Amino acid sequence: MELYKRYVDVILRQQRSGKIIPMYICWENGKQYKIDKVLRAERRASAVGGCGMRYTCMIEGKQRNLFLEKDKWFIESHQP
Repeated sequence: MELYKRYVDVILRQQRSGKIIPMYICWENGKQYKIDKVLRAERRASAVGGCGMRYTCMIEGKQRNLFLEKDKWFIESHQP
């Protein structure tokens, strides 16, 4: 199944140390999905192109990769 780069809005918490913790992913229609847990944060390339910080997250019981590429957030999505 083909993957696409889907840009999203993210609500996050930034600690005094500079560490970024994504809290919610927000779709264009305003729907928000709570990030239950960040499993890992590491610099990685995406399967859909581009690279940056990859946050491996649990969202509603599913593991998803969320990327911070320069100053934009995207997920690897099955829908464009």
